[in-house]
Amino acid sequence: MDLIHAIALAIIEGLTEFLPVSSTGHMIIYSSLAGIAGNEFTKLYTVDVQFGCILSVLVLYHRRFMTNVQTGTFTVPGYLKSFPPKLQPMLDFYSKILIAFLPAAVIGFLLNDFIDSLLENVVVVAIMLLLGGIILVFIDRIVTRQPKDGDVTVADAIRIGFFQCIAMVPGVSRSAATIIGGMFQGLTRTQAAEFSFFLAVPTMAAASGYKLLKTYKLLQPADYQTLLIGNVIAFIVGMLAIRGFVGFLTRYGFKVFGYYRIVLGLLLLGLVAAGVKLDVI
Repeated sequence: MDLIHAIALAIIEGLTEFLPVSSTGHMIIYSSLAGIAGNEFTKLYTVDVQFGCILSVLVLYHRRFMTNVQTGTFTVPGYLKSFPPKLQPMLDFYSKILIAFLPAAVIGFLLNDFIDSLLENVVVVAIMLLLGGIILVFIDRIVTRQPKDGDVTVADAIRIGFFQCIAMVPGVSRSAATIIGGMFQGLTRTQAAEFSFFLAVPTMAAASGYKLLKTYKLLQPADYQTLLIGNVIAFIVGMLAIRGFVGFLTRYGFKVFGYYRIVLGLLLLGLVAAGVKLDVI
């Protein structure tokens, strides 16, 4: 994989990681069409370029991570009442992120090899893009629960965590799964999107770190330079994508993303039906 492909993949990651369109799916599609999907460094790069996106969340939402400015009404849970009042909101914030992260951590570890095998199939991506697109088009009709005034509860966090596990299938979209999961718990679009961003930090850090730990011995000195450049690009593009996405989602909802997924999924299935070889060898 040369530097041009690395830059392209970093831009794709930054643009799509926080949108409900599946960043993994888009990188698999690009890698397959570019003929680099079978390269071992490509497989590592598409996971570890997420570090840049993690940093973009930490920078944009540093006040939530450092001082935890609550977006809703904060009620002190019983298990936190013994802690100093100033620490309670922050501990509440981090405990809910950890709780939401645990299902993916356990299931991802147990099914790691199976998940890796799915990453090699563009047809799986196409089908998931199509099905997910249909859901997004109608999600505002499906979710009829009135948004609540308070912040995420422990029960909400657990349920959103299991929704995130669905995104282990490439093409589903981690962002879409967690945002939809949040909306089913009564969160507003903005609340659900922001919690999805926060949950992305431990989830992507664990996935990227685990992948790097398994394969770092195979890396050459030039590979580290490529990873650094890619993560810087993903960081910049990711920041821009987050800023634009929250405002767009609040105003217009999910339909545009749903239609986009449907068109892309049908296009991929059409190429496969026409005999175009897209799967990784």
